[in-house]
Amino acid sequence: MNDSPGWASPGSAPSDGKEAAIPRPSDPQDGNGTTGQWSPEQPPPGQWSPPSSPGGPGARPPAPGWGGGPQRQGWAAPPSAAKPGLVPLRPLSLGEILDGSVSALRAHWRTALGFSLGIAVVTQIALTLLQRYLLPKPASVDPNATGTEALRQASESARSTLLSMGPVAFLTMIGTLFTASIVAVVVSRSVLGRPTTLSDTWAEVRPRLLPLTGLALLLPLVIIATMAVCIGPGLLLGSGAGAALALLGSLAACILIPWLWVNFALSAPALVLERQGVVAALRRSAKLVRGAWWRTFGILVLTQLMILLLSLIVSVPFGAIAVIADGTDLSEILEGGGSPSGWPFLIVTGIGEVVISTLVYPFLGGVTALLYVDQRIRREALDLDLARAAGFPGYGDTPRS
Repeated sequence: MNDSPGWASPGSAPSDGKEAAIPRPSDPQDGNGTTGQWSPEQPPPGQWSPPSSPGGPGARPPAPGWGGGPQRQGWAAPPSAAKPGLVPLRPLSLGEILDGSVSALRAHWRTALGFSLGIAVVTQIALTLLQRYLLPKPASVDPNATGTEALRQASESARSTLLSMGPVAFLTMIGTLFTASIVAVVVSRSVLGRPTTLSDTWAEVRPRLLPLTGLALLLPLVIIATMAVCIGPGLLLGSGAGAALALLGSLAACILIPWLWVNFALSAPALVLERQGVVAALRRSAKLVRGAWWRTFGILVLTQLMILLLSLIVSVPFGAIAVIADGTDLSEILEGGGSPSGWPFLIVTGIGEVVISTLVYPFLGGVTALLYVDQRIRREALDLDLARAAGFPGYGDTPRS
């Protein structure tokens, strides 16, 4: 962001899988002004502060958030991090990331939900038209088939399912990326305690629309291409050997796709907040995730499980209403193994999907943006730049370059 030092460029701090060893305002230094070795008399920053004499010669004022309070054996109480906005400026816990995302949406619901609703409506209209006119109906499977015939039917059913899921995943990922980029702007302002409006957010995102479109198209294509390379050859063979090959390819895809998903999860915030290009944003995301892949994976999976639970709560009643509106007997759906595709069914389920997407897209985008902030705090001491930008005393007047 232009008015938030530390966003526009990654800075010169190390980002090689280790947390940045950048002295905080309270870091002890030797006589030459460099950080010395830690000892009981000289503890590391972020734990305990050494005893000080505020009135003595050469005394240094306490760092922000340290202050007085209850003392024990001459040591000050643990510091409380600066918190100008929705999260404290320090490495974040899982609860703070999830709660921060919800807090940002509650504080700026008009901005976040307004953009999310527009994106959800556009993507759902496109998806409804695809389902009605282009996507194949699910292949019927005879439960009594055996041997080669059963393998053939299973292969056809898998091929039909993949063809139907591909456009859905493609459009969903595009909507998610666009919303994540917009919510990243909202979160970046909320972290500093600054208000934002629809017009302010749009002014930040608009110059990045072209590279954002490229990222939104490239990432789903990478995922789909990976799945096609892994599973496609087996599906094309269609025999017993093809089914076995498709199974092995599915196992490979189950490893590669999550790996890619997590590595590139922070690309949208990097593209918008750091003014990165498409390829540079992907590299930047992979660099930030490096060394914290499992932690990032766990947080994203937990977020997806929460989203799945919310989706089930909303979609079940809409699905029941859609079946009734379409006039289809439930037994016909169970016997045919498919779902109705009439306009009443598609419209009602589409409304339910819009409701789900409007709520889900911003929440996932907020989690992604706070993961990005958390990784930069851990690895590049972004908290110092943010504290300076927020005007906290003791952090200097100008941001670190």
